[in-house]
Amino acid sequence: MPEMTVQVRWPDGLFRQYYSPSLVLHDHLAPGWYRVDDFRSRATTALEEASARVRAKYGFACTSAAASAEAIADDAARHPDSAEVEVISMYPPLPTPTASTRALASLRPGSTSGEKES
Repeated sequence: MPEMTVQVRWPDGLFRQYYSPSLVLHDHLAPGWYRVDDFRSRATTALEEASARVRAKYGFACTSAAASAEAIADDAARHPDSAEVEVISMYPPLPTPTASTRALASLRPGSTSGEKES
């Protein structure tokens, strides 16, 4: 199971890095700005999913995912919900698609052949 980290900058300028035992954080977050309450909610949901994946594979929850969720909740509690937190990086990044954007742009909705409309 690939693990990952996410680095954030809190509204007070504090940088933090959080661990996940799964790449599932990519399903909930991307680099950019989030309201504190939205970031906390997305990150907590993702870390709960990551821990569930560990439980399904190994038979026990991931205490590191729980510790990351607790640290995020503690850090978020120091800021107003409406303040903004920045997700600076997510490592490792998701693999880049092998298809070129030109080829993808030529696909018609519902088409998988790659033929251009005439």
